Amino acid sequence: MPKIEVNEELFCSLAGRRWNNRAEFEEALTCAKAELDEDSDKSLDAVERTLKIELNDTNRPDLWGTAGCARQIRIYYGRGKRPEYPFFSTPGNAKKSKWMVKVEKSVKNVRPYLAGFVATGKAVTDASLRDMIQTQEKLAWNFGRKRRAISMGLYRIAIITWPITYKGVDPDSASFTPLQWDSPLTLREILKQHPKGKEYAFIQEHEPIHPLLVDAKGGILSYPPIINSADIGAVQVGDMDLFVELTGTDQPSVILAASIMACDMADQGYTIEPVTVEYGYDTPFGRTMTTPYYFQQPVFCSLERIEKFLGEKLNMDECIAALERMGCKAEKACDVERGKACAAGAANVDGVRLYPPEYRNDFLHAADVAEDVMIGRGLDSFKPERPKEFTVGRLAPITIFSRKVKEMLVGLGYQEMIYNYLGSRKDFVDKALGDGSRIIQIANPMTENYEYVRDSVLASLLMSESVSGNAVYPHHIFETGKVAFKDPSENYGTATRQYLGMLSASKDANFNAIAAQIQTLFYYLSREYTVNESADSRFISGRAASVVYRDETIGVFGEIHPAVLENFGVIVPCIAAEIDLDALL
Repeated sequence: MPKIEVNEELFCSLAGRRWNNRAEFEEALTCAKAELDEDSDKSLDAVERTLKIELNDTNRPDLWGTAGCARQIRIYYGRGKRPEYPFFSTPGNAKKSKWMVKVEKSVKNVRPYLAGFVATGKAVTDASLRDMIQTQEKLAWNFGRKRRAISMGLYRIAIITWPITYKGVDPDSASFTPLQWDSPLTLREILKQHPKGKEYAFIQEHEPIHPLLVDAKGGILSYPPIINSADIGAVQVGDMDLFVELTGTDQPSVILAASIMACDMADQGYTIEPVTVEYGYDTPFGRTMTTPYYFQQPVFCSLERIEKFLGEKLNMDECIAALERMGCKAEKACDVERGKACAAGAANVDGVRLYPPEYRNDFLHAADVAEDVMIGRGLDSFKPERPKEFTVGRLAPITIFSRKVKEMLVGLGYQEMIYNYLGSRKDFVDKALGDGSRIIQIANPMTENYEYVRDSVLASLLMSESVSGNAVYPHHIFETGKVAFKDPSENYGTATRQYLGMLSASKDANFNAIAAQIQTLFYYLSREYTVNESADSRFISGRAASVVYRDETIGVFGEIHPAVLENFGVIVPCIAAEIDLDALL
């Protein structure tokens, strides 16, 4: 979960109140789904003290900064008094702007989206600069997937010549002096020599065109998402006017992150001025837009569903008051999607329509509305209820069966292993010579190392064997665990099964040995099976067999193909087997 460090004086001034003791402060943090970190100083009377706060929700990036967390507390204890942000453009109503960024077609296939604003009227302090950098990093790292989807830059207006151009260039053709460096480097050199370049090289190093942000005189602001320049991009304490830009690969996320930053800086006393972004190509929001931009859609939730979610009778006014304490605008409404037509206040109004604040876009389902009603009303306002049903827990049949299989494998001399279910395509598909037709890819992974759900146990076993070359042979390892794969016959298009995977590595590993072990396993499980020749690409042709149980192929065993062993860096022959245990129940 995200953790932030906040200056106590700044936090209290933005929250609009102070706390007498730690217990009161921790109670106040609950409305922001936060808690005081245990490493923090337990006193609350120090001057210029830093507090460590842990956020317990990854769906609320607006809370990942001093101003955002303090805002939620201020609104909650102010009984729903929401701040006004008049600088937001809306569909069909763009704010006037004297600042412009032109986005060229050359970045369309690299890093296509940009949003920004100008903050003026207040000098940057040490505390505010630290908080800006922290919010920038939290948004880019957590919400922006390590800068891959979102990155942010701050610049001094005084040395920028407008308009700014966002374009793609050859990484060897452009050079500038990056932050924390004393000489110019080309973009490619930055990726190889600069610490930040090395850290984030994975985002750009394979692209033929790299993004660059330049002003009207050709001065380089930054190399998104890697590093700012050492002159225009070096914001210091005392600077008055700033340009804040965000680039990324998902336009709604980039716009939302810009909105969060703009609201945070407005709360701290800055005057926010919109920036017009002019694209050289079509985007989901058009070719020209002015940011900050409000794009969120209202969400309806019936009173009946709210009551069902929360388990208590509520009235409409109570729900609306609770939502307003969470910073949302809400009104009585009817469910137009069900064909009901009514005017506000009519007798057949059956729910609430919520309008998310400018800095939130986490209302994906009616359950999200009910959750805000719950927090806004107060968790301690719900009466505890004794469970009406009494149940006794017990092991699932597949767990009992798997334990029996484990005992047999241990008896055969195997050692049990436990692995992650997530991994990379390189390990699960490419090295194993698979076609990847049934493997499940995660839509929004945090890292490419955990981007796929395994569809086989054998790849995990081979990864262990690849780093076990110094251990005395023979090696006998196994795992009983879950695999998942695409299955059109299932309701959700995927199936999750319990598999046994076993692998033996030694100089005399051969088909007869693994066949004998499979025969022993099935004998003690009291299961009859037959075998057919297998064409599984992971095994040597003619030295592998598929396991057939009740006319269904439920597994495979044989000698691992030398190409697979080479891909995993295994230096001795291996035999292996994989069995669907669910099919044997």
